[in-house]
This record gives sequence, C-alpha cells and structure tokens, in this order.
Amino acid sequence: MSTDTLVTLAGCTALACAPDGPKICGGDDATDVIGAALGHGVELVVLPVRRLAVEFFTLRTGVAGEVVQKFVNYRLRLAVVGDISGHVTRSTALRDFVVEADRGRQLRFVDTLAELEERLRVEALRQDAGGR
Repeated sequence: MSTDTLVTLAGCTALACAPDGPKICGGDDATDVIGAALGHGVELVVLPVRRLAVEFFTLRTGVAGEVVQKFVNYRLRLAVVGDISGHVTRSTALRDFVVEADRGRQLRFVDTLAELEERLRVEALRQDAGGR
C-alpha cells in the first residue's frame, strides 16, 4: 500500500491521498482522512475517485453529503480526481451535484491532477484580481 503525500499545486499545499488506501464509505472514514490532513496543516485534500465507495455516487444514500459536510465542518477543501463520467451518465442528480460543486471552492471534481492545478491557478489569479 502506498502512502499519502504532500504536493504543491499552484502554490497550494495539499494532501494527496494514496489511490490504494481504504475506501471512504461515510463520515467516519472521511474523519480519518481529515485528521491526516489537519496533522499536515494543509487546506486541500486530493482524493482519487477509486477511494470513494460506489455509494458516494448514488446521492440518495447520503454518503456524498455526509463526506462533503465533514470536510466543510473542518474547513478543508476536497478535490476528487479521476473519471466519474460513468456515474454522471447514469444520474442526473449527480451531474447537477458535480456542476454545482464546481461553481464553488469547497469541492472539485477533476479528471487529472494537472486539471486541478490549472483550476487552482485560475482561482488564485481571480482572488488576486479582487474576485473578478
């Protein structure tokens, strides 16, 4: 099993979770990841999509809401990295959730780390320009 690592993306230090770590099946599992992130003093957690239990992508289970709320409570941002197109294709609710999440700063869904880094770079430029 590989280990979580610290990475810097567009000037932001993040905890990049190992792809083969334990599944995130609910709030308690999220709390374990959050504890690690807080221990490293980061503001962003990068979570590979394969770490999320399939129930996360079925919104009626409440798993996504529970996990995301944990991150909000601890003021940590979450980026889910990987291909979720199959899940989004099967669920209009999930598609809407992803679109709405990507409008904010708390939760991001991206295909690659490079895409995440670009979004963070653009976001930082907007903040430096006064939020425009």
